[in-house]
Amino acid sequence: MNNDNRNVLCGMSRGVLLVCVWLALLPLWAQADDVGISAAGQIAPKVVELIAPKEVREVLASYFVLPTKVLASENERAVFMRRAQREIPELLVTEGYFSGKVKLRSVSSEGLLELEVLPGARTVVSEVNIEFRGDLALPDATRSARVQQLRAAWRLPVGKPFRAIAWDDAKADLLTQVASKDYAAARMVESAAQVDAATASARLHIVIDSGARYLFGEMQVSGLERYEELLVTRNATFSRGQPYQRDLLLAFQTKVQNQPQFGSVVVSLDTASGVQTSVAGESAVIIPVKIKIDEAQSRKISLGAGYSTNSGKRGSLSYQSYNFVNQAWTLNGALVLEQNHQIFSTGIDTPPNPLGYRLSWVGSTEKTQIQGLETRLDKFGVTRSRSLFDIDSGISLTWQEELLLPQGGILEDNLALVLDWRWYRRRVDNPLSPMNGELTEIKIGAASKELLSDQDFVRSYVRHQAWIPLGANDVVSLRIEGGYTASRSRLGIPQDYLFRVGGTQTVRGFAYQSLGVSEGNAIVGGRVMTTASLEYTHWFGSYGFALFSDAGGAADTLPTLHLSSGSGAGIRWRSPVGPLALDLAQGKGQPSSHVHFSIAVAI
Repeated sequence: MNNDNRNVLCGMSRGVLLVCVWLALLPLWAQADDVGISAAGQIAPKVVELIAPKEVREVLASYFVLPTKVLASENERAVFMRRAQREIPELLVTEGYFSGKVKLRSVSSEGLLELEVLPGARTVVSEVNIEFRGDLALPDATRSARVQQLRAAWRLPVGKPFRAIAWDDAKADLLTQVASKDYAAARMVESAAQVDAATASARLHIVIDSGARYLFGEMQVSGLERYEELLVTRNATFSRGQPYQRDLLLAFQTKVQNQPQFGSVVVSLDTASGVQTSVAGESAVIIPVKIKIDEAQSRKISLGAGYSTNSGKRGSLSYQSYNFVNQAWTLNGALVLEQNHQIFSTGIDTPPNPLGYRLSWVGSTEKTQIQGLETRLDKFGVTRSRSLFDIDSGISLTWQEELLLPQGGILEDNLALVLDWRWYRRRVDNPLSPMNGELTEIKIGAASKELLSDQDFVRSYVRHQAWIPLGANDVVSLRIEGGYTASRSRLGIPQDYLFRVGGTQTVRGFAYQSLGVSEGNAIVGGRVMTTASLEYTHWFGSYGFALFSDAGGAADTLPTLHLSSGSGAGIRWRSPVGPLALDLAQGKGQPSSHVHFSIAVAI
């Protein structure tokens, strides 16, 4: 395709912008491939051409260093050929080619070399023999079934190409599987790969000694100074005498590590202090679980500054005390000052009890000025919550008094005592930068005039988001949410229990919370809301490019709900705190585009 054709294609519509960029960069990529790119990022002439099958080009390009200047003399070429004939076959062996050869095809008058790489036949696995010793090898139906499962899960079976990295990975995976349950001290006694270059075949032999079967013993905690052992041991995910499982041990360490009172936590098994025992007629070893604690500072003060397109400039001051009244309670306070939102809050959190439940008391006073609506809110609440695996749930009781000041509207003073329930499940491969997974959130809250509230209402909200990978560097994100507040009227209901949308995380292309119910010169919350979003992102290492389309709206009643839409493009950066997103979006019917900046974390 010539430049004129590319220009015609690019002029067709804005929808093919990415195609145009790709076509425009093709000649540059082709040129870079022809001449080569040096490690320093400088373009260097290619003085040696390696002619090799596609299957081995990647490993040669990654590990065989080509000269960067012309080999002018016979001696220089001879030295290089000796190196090539030594190193290239060694590299081919790692990919399963044990009869590889290198020969010089031609030398140009300028001294440019053509080398042909002849890898030969690729070695494949012809036989696998996996032998188990120790307790796992005992003639028992349960053990025999597990041995069969381990052999069936072997990652380098007969017929697969033999590669050094695949061989190492398969052995490591097998040992990990054995040691993950019952046999914490499992070890590899022997491993051998007998390669027959003549037949291009490999016979594999592995011997695993499972050792004794282990049971969890008592927990031995060290390093505590300010706190009682109960703060650690009540997080136990296993009981004394239970068969060892690595997942349970890691889950326990994670639960303890997540407590703010601790800086670092190391959990290990004291196999040297094991005690032989018999359970149901079978021999086993009870081993203590050692927990070494490094306590964190008991008090912390933090200062912060930032900016977002939703709330403008931001400054914050926070304080935490992790041993309030010497009970390992967390006392926290925060002052946050934003251009359109100011809040002061304080609260107390208790550590989780043995069932995982924690209590949180929170009081706050805040002021907002958004879309012509000024609110002043005082509230106090208590929440009982629990985190279990990938599910967070909680129930709370919150009292609040809200003063509503819409420009050109009527002053309102709303009181509500609300009982809320929340259920949240997150299953993603990486919370900070998800490429695969989903999250679901459900909230239900209710208030009654009979119990310190100005209005009867029931508020419901649901959100679901999914990340679908399209290869290693591409992901599609889908989000849908909806909310409905059942009540005779929105009057008397605090804004926390009504809905406004617009801006980051809702409908891009519109100002923050600009879609709702008009009252005077202000936008206030309505009783109905829905939004949906579709986003495609391609990652170039730590940076990404995204295309998206959003739709949604909020209204006081379902018949008056109007969906607004916006679309645009943005860039992403995988920062240590999560992907930073900078988007440019155009809302349908809007006079100008909107810039949105956010942290795109899976929350």
